Formats: sequence, structure tokens, C-alpha cells
Amino acid sequence: MRPVALVTGGARGIGLGISRRLAGSGFDIAVCGMRDPEAVRPAMSEVRAAGGEVVYIRADVADGESRERLVSEIREHFGRLDVLVNNAGIAPRERRDILEASEASFEEVLRTNLQGPYFLTQSVARWMIEQKAADPALVACIINISSISAAVASPNRGEYCVSKAGIAMATSLWAVRLAEFHIPVYEVRPGIIRSDMTSGVREKYDRLIDRGLLLQARWGEPDDVGRAVAMLARGELAYSTGQVVMVDGGFSVARL
Repeated sequence: MRPVALVTGGARGIGLGISRRLAGSGFDIAVCGMRDPEAVRPAMSEVRAAGGEVVYIRADVADGESRERLVSEIREHFGRLDVLVNNAGIAPRERRDILEASEASFEEVLRTNLQGPYFLTQSVARWMIEQKAADPALVACIINISSISAAVASPNRGEYCVSKAGIAMATSLWAVRLAEFHIPVYEVRPGIIRSDMTSGVREKYDRLIDRGLLLQARWGEPDDVGRAVAMLARGELAYSTGQVVMVDGGFSVARL
């Protein structure tokens, strides 16, 4: 029986790159997203072409009832879940200086980017513990997709930075809590990745990359993140729970 991975936000951008790579690595895929199933049909065809079964579930990770329904539908359809990839995330609707940013924007971003994955992890972890009790040979893991914004301050989108810093701590917390059950938890921290989320600032980052912002002078691609996630999901860093995998083209390397 093929292992099953859930990728939240797995029908576009970084999430689609992750879904494709996991499908190609031998996983059946449950993709969670907010769009109508018809709108994601081409993306799901791409994932299906990479291998395995693909199921799309329309659900909002920011909503508790929606999260529970998501897990329930995966349990009913596949009967198992081996890997959770917490990828779904949103940027503020409007970039605003933290002196002017609204509380409503902060709450909206934190609900989707931090509260949602935190409690989805809680629900999935309970199920993974149950599965491990029934089958100790089960290889399970949880992978959180954060951002270099977890450690790099952007005062015009403070709520996004705070949400990603929270994901970094959540990774450590869940790694500690789930260690006794042999369920590793990882953080993948992308840098400047070409996606719909970064389309509005493409010219800005083109200039910065041309001026030497990155050691590897190119945009990151969703597939770069997908490769890192697939490596973790396959168990190739099994002795590294709680660790951060940087996918940032050398952005974070200190230089003189």
C-alpha cells in the first residue's frame, strides 16, 4: 500500500511543486485548498501524471470544523496518513507599515498561517500516534513550510513575519512532543520563490538578485522546495527532527 501525504495549499505555487514531487516519490496525495475543484483540475492532472492517486479536498485550514472534516475525509478515503505538509499560507491583503497595519489583517494572517497549521498538526498527530500504535513500522513525519521571513524583518508585512516565526517555534514544540512516538517534525524555510504570492514584487526582487542578494543568483522555483520536502518525507534525514532546511539560494549565509 502506498503511503499518503496531505499537502495543504497543494494546488498552486510552492504547494503544487511539493505535491508533484511527493507523487513522484511514491506517495498518494491529498491536496487541500480553497478553490473550486474545477479550478484546480489542471493542477491535479499534473500531480496525477507524476504518479499515484490524488484527491482534492476543499477546506479552509483557518477554520476548526473545516480542518476536522479534512482529516475525516482523508481517513475515510485512504484509511491512513503518513506525511503532513503544512504549506497553506496567505500574505496580507495589503502591505502596510506596522505603525498603520490593522488588527483585522493580523488576525486573518495568523489564523491561516499559524493557528490553522498548529491545530491541524494536533489533529493529525493524534491520528499518527494511533496508527503507530497499530503498526510500529509506520514511517510518519510532519513538515512545516515557513519562510526566510521567520527571521528577516519586513516592517511592511509584520503579520506575515510573526506568523512564520511562530511556525518555527511550533516546529520545535511538536518535534519535542512527538519524539517519544518516533514522529519527526521539520521546518523547510524557502527564500525568494517564484509563485503567485511573489508576482507583485517580481521587479523588486529581480533588481535585488541582480545586485547580489543571493549566492545563487536566480529565483527559487516551487520544485526546489518540493525536492527538499520529498527528501524529508522519504526519511532521508530521519535523525534530524526539529531541524530547519534552508531553501534560499544562499541568502542566509553571512558575508563580509
